[in-house]
Amino acid sequence: MLNDPRSHGLWERTAPAAPLTPPLSGRVDADVVIVGGGYTGISAALHLAEAGTKVVLLEATEIGFGGAGRNVGLINGGMWVMPSEIPGVLGPVYGERVLDLLGNAPLLVRALIEKHGIDCELEKNGTLHCAVGQSGLEEIKERCSQWAARGADVRILSAEETAKRIGTTAYAGSLLDMRAGTLQPLAYVRGLAKAAIAAGAKIHTGSAAVSTERDGSRWVVKTTNGSVSADWIIVASEYYSTGPWEAVRKEQVLLPYFNFATKPLSAEQLKKILPGREGCWDTKEVLSSFRMDKAGRLVFGSCGALRNTGAAIHRSWAKRALKKLFPDLGNVEFETEWYGRIGMTDDAIPRFHKFAPNVVGFSGYNGRGIAPGTVFGKTLARHILGELSETDLPLPVRDVVEAPLRNLKGAYYEAGAQIAHFAGARF
Repeated sequence: MLNDPRSHGLWERTAPAAPLTPPLSGRVDADVVIVGGGYTGISAALHLAEAGTKVVLLEATEIGFGGAGRNVGLINGGMWVMPSEIPGVLGPVYGERVLDLLGNAPLLVRALIEKHGIDCELEKNGTLHCAVGQSGLEEIKERCSQWAARGADVRILSAEETAKRIGTTAYAGSLLDMRAGTLQPLAYVRGLAKAAIAAGAKIHTGSAAVSTERDGSRWVVKTTNGSVSADWIIVASEYYSTGPWEAVRKEQVLLPYFNFATKPLSAEQLKKILPGREGCWDTKEVLSSFRMDKAGRLVFGSCGALRNTGAAIHRSWAKRALKKLFPDLGNVEFETEWYGRIGMTDDAIPRFHKFAPNVVGFSGYNGRGIAPGTVFGKTLARHILGELSETDLPLPVRDVVEAPLRNLKGAYYEAGAQIAHFAGARF
């Protein structure tokens, strides 16, 4: 996208083509206008259109341009924080609602892929949260216990079983979550968009929202070359927000995350490394993640930005880390590399905002965009359709508050990842 190979990397090279979505021109009327063409916006458009609602979606660049087309592709349930912590922040009613919704969110992703025949390399063999040392093992045991108490299909694997599934003896054990899996993230959001268009939604890319105003009882969202008049606005632009809802971005702290993809592994290597194609990530503070794509490329990522000195530092670290994890790989060569931005809220919990009457949105996915974005999009559709009142939503209304010291914290995360990987690259 935008002739930048480091923006979407492997996913841009291997995803099916996006549907044709011309820029908005002139004034149009709708029941709902959606701003943002990622998982939340496209999911909301699909579910609204299927219910017969007239929907127009505006995307500043291209479908999946933001976090939807840049991430690892893990379909995870829940959030980063322990399940027991969420009711403590949100209270027992909202806490249990959002745990139930997000815990089952991967199942909605699977159902939509199957219903609409989306070609996105779906793997349903679960994910492995890999324990680094004894402290990591205790962490995943507690996480497993809390999710299992809520009926989730999770269990702890021994170090030996983990090594058999991954192909390395680096971990003290792992948490297998069978709700989860992997997919090609850009292919998934493009597939959702095709389904939404088939259901009647109108999607316009290259159509950034530049202003909004009230026109009687309706809203008007303006772009450079057109406008949409609607009863409702869904704000689904997340961390990449600009224009009228730039405040959504400013309430989050930037955590950069990169990925490298190897060339396709040999048949012998694929028998040893992730033969079941589970998606993996570890318990380190500066975490690492890895998974296979359909062609047998190993996709390996961690915190950091591939720019300035970071590009060389993170690339060197990734080669050494993979060689340490999987000695049989030999001298690793990367076919593609890319990075994006994760928006982190101060409590690592998503937000529901009511920006004005009939102007709503969820945001703050903290690196868990695929399943939460999909299910929150459906939730917004149900709210607008009258199936869920405001008090029935999974999150309470919260004001948009700019994160304190956000630029300083973002710079700290980027620099800290370089320091950690520079030190680690020596081993």
